[in-house]
Amino acid sequence: MDLFSAEKQHFILPNAELIYVPNFFNYPESDNYFKIIKDQTNWQQDDITVFGKTYKQPRLTALYGDTKQTYSYSNITMHPEAFTSNLLDIKSKVEKFSDEKFNTLLINLYRDGNDSNGWHADNEKELGKNPVIASVSFGEVRPFHFKHRRLKNERHKLNLEHGSLLLMKGEMQHYWLHQIAKTKKKVEPRINLTFRRLVNV
Repeated sequence: MDLFSAEKQHFILPNAELIYVPNFFNYPESDNYFKIIKDQTNWQQDDITVFGKTYKQPRLTALYGDTKQTYSYSNITMHPEAFTSNLLDIKSKVEKFSDEKFNTLLINLYRDGNDSNGWHADNEKELGKNPVIASVSFGEVRPFHFKHRRLKNERHKLNLEHGSLLLMKGEMQHYWLHQIAKTKKKVEPRINLTFRRLVNV
């Protein structure tokens, strides 16, 4: 099932709520943010171990935060840098729209179709119960796949557009998995900003 529209969309699914705004940032803003973030971010590529095999994570990442609190996932621990003025501007607009407060930002750079993010949920203990995740995309359109852990018929795809905002709410991170799959198509780079709130555990 494709979930797509030119306007704000609100989806109520089993154990999940999503809000998608394809034109949250206009094209000039999006082009500017894409270039600045791509050129000025201190990208890192960590090793990741899956089923006993270690390899380079198939994307570049960076972490920003209001505090020095680290963020860990897949046996990777990241240490945040201070927010830049541009990232604070994006964060402020996202917070105003969502009526949420975020203190941490994980950025992913997908350089081409070989870069991906496998099936996972943002359910680390540092995120607390039922976290709200705000995802902003700049650059190439990539399909965002998500599926329910138990309800086999609940599988969906949403094309994340240049300048779009996706809010994931409710119990989604406990009951759903999502991914950005590899593709053999020739695709340009994409930057994804995922705002979240870390809590003390």
